[in-house]
Amino acid sequence: MKNLDNSFLKMDRCSNNRLKKTSDMITFRKPFQWILIPTLLLFLSSCHKEIFVECEGFDNKGGWVVDPQFVEQMGSPYLMAHGMGEPVENASTSVDVPSSGNYHVWARTTDWAPGSWSSPGEFNIWLGEEKLPKSMGHYKGWGWNYAGKVKVKKGSAVVQLEDLTGFNGRCDALYISNRYRTPTNQQDYLLDMRNRFTGFVEKPGETLAFDLVVVGGGLAGCAASIAAAEQGLKVALIHDRPVLGGNASSEIRVHTLGIYGHFERILRMLDTEHYPNGSPLALEDEKKRHQHVEGYSNISLYLNYRAFQANTDDQLISSVDARHTSTGEAIRFEAPYFVDCTGDGWIGYWAGAEFNYGREPDSLYGEAWEEYGELWSPEKEDQQVMGSSVLWRTYYSDSVNVFPEVPWAMPVADGYSASWGTWNWEMISDRWHQVDHGEQIRDHMLKAIYGSFYNEKQKPGVEQLKLEWVSHLLGKRESRRLEGDYIYTFNDMRESRTFPDGVVQEVREVDVHYSQNKLDESKPDFLSEAMFHPVDRYYIPYRSLYSKNIGNLFMAGRCFSCSHVGLGGPRVMLTTGQMGAAVGYAASLCTSHQCSPRELYENHLSEYVGLVLNSNQDSSHLNTLSGQL
Repeated sequence: MKNLDNSFLKMDRCSNNRLKKTSDMITFRKPFQWILIPTLLLFLSSCHKEIFVECEGFDNKGGWVVDPQFVEQMGSPYLMAHGMGEPVENASTSVDVPSSGNYHVWARTTDWAPGSWSSPGEFNIWLGEEKLPKSMGHYKGWGWNYAGKVKVKKGSAVVQLEDLTGFNGRCDALYISNRYRTPTNQQDYLLDMRNRFTGFVEKPGETLAFDLVVVGGGLAGCAASIAAAEQGLKVALIHDRPVLGGNASSEIRVHTLGIYGHFERILRMLDTEHYPNGSPLALEDEKKRHQHVEGYSNISLYLNYRAFQANTDDQLISSVDARHTSTGEAIRFEAPYFVDCTGDGWIGYWAGAEFNYGREPDSLYGEAWEEYGELWSPEKEDQQVMGSSVLWRTYYSDSVNVFPEVPWAMPVADGYSASWGTWNWEMISDRWHQVDHGEQIRDHMLKAIYGSFYNEKQKPGVEQLKLEWVSHLLGKRESRRLEGDYIYTFNDMRESRTFPDGVVQEVREVDVHYSQNKLDESKPDFLSEAMFHPVDRYYIPYRSLYSKNIGNLFMAGRCFSCSHVGLGGPRVMLTTGQMGAAVGYAASLCTSHQCSPRELYENHLSEYVGLVLNSNQDSSHLNTLSGQL
């Protein structure tokens, strides 16, 4: 077991007194919250024997994937069987059974598409050599589902999750006990239960110090890290996925759009070719991206770490805490400056930064466009934002491919048929918040994809058509927008306003989306339409790239300071990459002058602008590079 001694934590469950720690007890080397490892924790006594297993920490994940997108709602990452209709390889891990006997087993899981059909996410649990009597994934809403009772011998036993469908079955945790007592599913109790089993303490066990901490490894975060590292800063780049790139990664596969501005040299290290969205060619650009970022000796890369807290003192962030999405290892990252490139503005949100969500009334900034009226900018403010996409693609195989019936997807897909899905497979919803209801949005899109593909397969001549790839990750466009000293708006683009601190520039149209279903209820609710307003070159000020009320927080990416329509132009990745490089340079000068981001604008603007304008100069002479890029 990782992070555990070969021993157990004993607790007398009859007297409720913890026994004295001895050599046969678990020692926790790292504290956890959501957790953990081939996470296996035992409480033993003559009365009650319990085993708790966090599934994201399984030793062998087989064909199951770790999904950490919804930790803030779930309390933990979970395992998901994303097989596109073909059952995936079993996930497995080992547990130590304290004594021979009968054990009851529960799984924290859900039926993600409940109805009068077989559950699409059905799976079995095996303990030792025995399959539990009841399959899982049949109950609406996340909760503890009882799998049954099984006789197990003392000693090491293998737990397995056996996917039965290939359609996104999911499992958060397992609870194994010699008593029949279903755990409570209330969030407070669940957190207390996890804490009880893991010995969690709030402060992470390890603290690391850096000059700059960047959270979010999309193009903005990568560019910020490179720019700061080239100026000599010691940078931590924290990212909750195994690969860099965000929406440009091989996991989401959106090509990069926009111009390079003053930062072409840096952004060429990170960009993509203009392949069709969803193309596997994204993998080649991803390799390039990793080669460059990992080539900087003063960028410490923390992949698969998800930030969960920003600690503040007097309107300043002192540290950010992050956990590994599989092992649960927690690290505290300290620095004088932080960059929020999370897209959802999580660091600012936790730190108490002011932010906006939704569409402003057209009168607030004068952003009305008569041609599209309410679709463009509403008369009254609302909570609608641009939506999230799930991309997918197909190919023709050498043999006939049969795709199973998906009755659980048909209420969403209805009669719509398709053989691929690109940018306009987008869920824009008044009823679902892009952060709080992310799992519902992703699952709705999966139903749309599988149902539409099934309909396509009913046509003649497509017998060999096969799903090649379906993302299980949301490609987001808009959610929280952190507020800076300047809120960027549509009029700044429409009028091509210039700024003394205009460090980012773009020429692409202002591009805002709405659901096709909004105008025509016969259209699917999972397809969008774009409204394009032509503009000349426009400029984004540095004052939109730092928080107005958190004194040491920069932001780059779609969470920068703007209005809803103001995001429409500069939200594409080369533009957000410019933002990242701009704040990386800003952080280096703030470090040199020991000043705040605002003070840099007030007192050192000419020096900062000069650094930005010279960004494309060759930096090969800098000693921050550890090897040939």
